Amino acid sequence: MEKYFKCKSTFSCDEQDVNKRNVRDKIDEMNVGDEIDGTNLEDGPIQTNVEDVGDESHEFDVAQLPSDPGLRVLIQNYDINVRDEIRRTYVQRDPCQPRNHEFSPTRMANKDRRFCVSWYNEHPSWLEYSIAKDVAFCFYCYLFSSSGGSFVNGGFSNWKRKEIIRKHVGASNSAHNQARVQYESFKNQEQSIQTCLFKQSLQTRTEYRIRLNASIDCVRFLLRQGLAFRGHDESKDSNNQGNFLELLHWLCDHNTEIKAVALTNAPENLKLTSPRVQKDIVSAISSEILNVIIKDVGNSFFSILVDESRDILVKEQMSVVIRYVKNGHVLEHFIGVIHVLSTTAVSLKAGIDKLFSTHSLSISNLRGQGYDGASNMQGEYNGLKTLILKENSSAYYIHCFADQLQLALVAVALKHPKIETFFTSVHRLVNVVGGSAKRNDLIREKQRLKIFESLSTCEISSGRGLNQETTLKRSGDTCWGSHYSCLLNLIVMFSTIVDVVEMIATDTTSSGTRGDAFILLEKILGISNELSKALQRKDQDIVNAMRLVQLCKAQLQTMRDDGWDSFLGMVCSFCEAHEINVPNMDDMFVTLGRPRRDIVTNLHHFRVKMFYAIIDMQLQELNDRFLEVNSELLLCVACLCPNNSFAAFDKNKVIRLCQYYPADFDTTDILELDDQLDTYIFDMRTHEDFGELQDLSDLAQKLVAKNKHEIYPLVYKLVTLALVLPVAIATVERAFSAMLIVKNCLRNRIRDQWLNDSLIAYIENDVFDNIENDVIMERYQSMRTRREQ
Repeated sequence: MEKYFKCKSTFSCDEQDVNKRNVRDKIDEMNVGDEIDGTNLEDGPIQTNVEDVGDESHEFDVAQLPSDPGLRVLIQNYDINVRDEIRRTYVQRDPCQPRNHEFSPTRMANKDRRFCVSWYNEHPSWLEYSIAKDVAFCFYCYLFSSSGGSFVNGGFSNWKRKEIIRKHVGASNSAHNQARVQYESFKNQEQSIQTCLFKQSLQTRTEYRIRLNASIDCVRFLLRQGLAFRGHDESKDSNNQGNFLELLHWLCDHNTEIKAVALTNAPENLKLTSPRVQKDIVSAISSEILNVIIKDVGNSFFSILVDESRDILVKEQMSVVIRYVKNGHVLEHFIGVIHVLSTTAVSLKAGIDKLFSTHSLSISNLRGQGYDGASNMQGEYNGLKTLILKENSSAYYIHCFADQLQLALVAVALKHPKIETFFTSVHRLVNVVGGSAKRNDLIREKQRLKIFESLSTCEISSGRGLNQETTLKRSGDTCWGSHYSCLLNLIVMFSTIVDVVEMIATDTTSSGTRGDAFILLEKILGISNELSKALQRKDQDIVNAMRLVQLCKAQLQTMRDDGWDSFLGMVCSFCEAHEINVPNMDDMFVTLGRPRRDIVTNLHHFRVKMFYAIIDMQLQELNDRFLEVNSELLLCVACLCPNNSFAAFDKNKVIRLCQYYPADFDTTDILELDDQLDTYIFDMRTHEDFGELQDLSDLAQKLVAKNKHEIYPLVYKLVTLALVLPVAIATVERAFSAMLIVKNCLRNRIRDQWLNDSLIAYIENDVFDNIENDVIMERYQSMRTRREQ
């Protein structure tokens, strides 16, 4: 013990400072993407109290360490000050053992040899496999062996000689077993020197647990609300010490048990309130959430939804969502946001590979890709889609349906001059009327008086959720639903807006054709808006999305064929209600500012050149944009739909669907499925529980509920593959909306890993709520060497 302290005291303060700076320089080189800025409000002032023995180590982004053993840096190559922290990170993750991966064959002695999954069962605690290098490694020896050996340096790949694996274990005093003993001792913190030095009574441990539990509760609240942790001034004399400390003070004031052991009543070096402790707790929470998600995915097929956007600090962030099926239910979970230095396809692919490696996800299980229309995402020759397809030909790409709908609606607005002019006018009207607080107050007051008058004359009814206060909404270019909401509010508040405009302008701005444009576009946008909302559902399946697109087109066609008379009646009613002159439809239409080239009636102009033309353009764009609907893959998938008692079922197309997934269905499986399908479809059509199903998700859940997925495993696999195909990237876009809350103008220098951990907890709140504090405590304890256990 004296030798330990003597060794620690041989370094002078200057030497220690130089050593710390060297370590920080090396770490900074490895964490290029992290912001290092002393003025960071989120990081706050530096606190000098040391609360854990592990806090003496230096900052290191352990979350970015790869799980794939072939991509790891040797422990000996890390600075000695961070080795234990790296070891603890890998001890928490357990050995990298991908089980459902398609192991590559290697030609040996005129035979194809490969790694066998059954070897994991023989050596579950140490044998690892590298997907990147197709070799096996030893987990114990990587962490603690000083000699290394083939199972650390380069790995083992002589698949025909399995006895080498047993030889590597060796006798009781072999290098492998010595590393195993060190691993077990290292995993048990209570036996460590640091813990023995600070061993305390049961009462002290109980108090420590109360303090830690209180800190975790505070962190839970702040993460769930997306709030900042730190304050600008956290000193004792500060009036506002920041959200975390202020919340902990409030908790102490309302809980005598916590107050007795926390803050001022806690040991100076064990308050559990330092920035390091806060970040460790958040990291532990994030790790546990991801652990639950990755375990839930298991060896199932999955697809990824990817999009990239800039945060408030103008840093490119790539958000990744995983989509999979569990017990018949379609699930989409956010698994991380990655700071990418470039938005090229190669850079995005490298970010995804790193994420897969960190969470031990195999690209062999990838069965779908979902992006928007960006060229670097879906480029035919070198886009992200193509790079992934080169590694896995079964990872089919589906262009986001919601993005295609957006592009189709925008195309109509740009191609038709009247529509483009109309939306320009609407945009200007919103800017003029809602351009100041005074005008907005005037609108609200006039609208309130009109509603009060209508209620008094019983023109409208009162009730919960009815006649709420309404304001003008500005439309956004990237969200066509905002245009629909804008037009709805304009129609509802039309008379109020006209009154306000008359007060602003010297002349009236209402014209005889405004009413028809409002209602025409509201009608068409209303049809497409329902489709847009349906595509935003997390559990939406590709077959139902295709059906919704067809229904949208059918509604538009019906409106074109039979909707003119009712539409004209709506226009006239609207104009009469708001005292707008309705032109005589038999009169000649006059185009202002242009000579009369073709003389047509008002009826012909509004019916043919506007009503028919806009609907035809919309139908044409929907047909052009949704090309996937007519692709052979999705036509085969559609045959599985249970709607109308499996009316779309086609045995030949189902067999054809299997051929799109050669890694999942071999020749024997296809022959077995051929026999299985006849029994399956007869069973489905005669079973009353399957008669009212509407979509694939309902079918998958019912198959699991009735244990039919075990009777027809190949059919259930096909249904699962169909459900995994992505529909829209709405979940990814919601992640970016959450990023604007978590990383706002006051927290604009929040570091990448802190942002990622906070977003995971904020977005995946359902998973977060089911994680107990005890589990978070265990993860927190195992992250570093702690004084208390």
